[in-house]
Amino acid sequence: MTQAKDAVGAYGERVAVRYLVDRGMVLLARNWRCSSGEIDAILRDRDVLVFVEVKTRRGDRFGSPASAIVPAKVARLRRLAAQWLAQAGIHPREVRFDVVEVWARRSGAATVEHLRGAF
Repeated sequence: MTQAKDAVGAYGERVAVRYLVDRGMVLLARNWRCSSGEIDAILRDRDVLVFVEVKTRRGDRFGSPASAIVPAKVARLRRLAAQWLAQAGIHPREVRFDVVEVWARRSGAATVEHLRGAF
């Protein structure tokens, strides 16, 4: 089950990054990891630095993909973003946290919903 879940998650991240890049965002990092966790994608949207959390679902049994982002997850992502900024030595004027929901289908293209400034 874990392998299947990991495969769905990896698929969703590929779909999400492709979706954002196709809309003009510039990919800076993907699956950035440190001992505290992982950021799915870091992109630049014009002058805004965007930290992206990707959530993928195959169905709605457990709610929408974004419903999995609980307050503790938000706090961890903010801490991870601060760590990435410190490590990269970047001081952007504006930072945004987006969520990309990917609904994987058994056949055909996935459905993507981009939630700008989600938290």
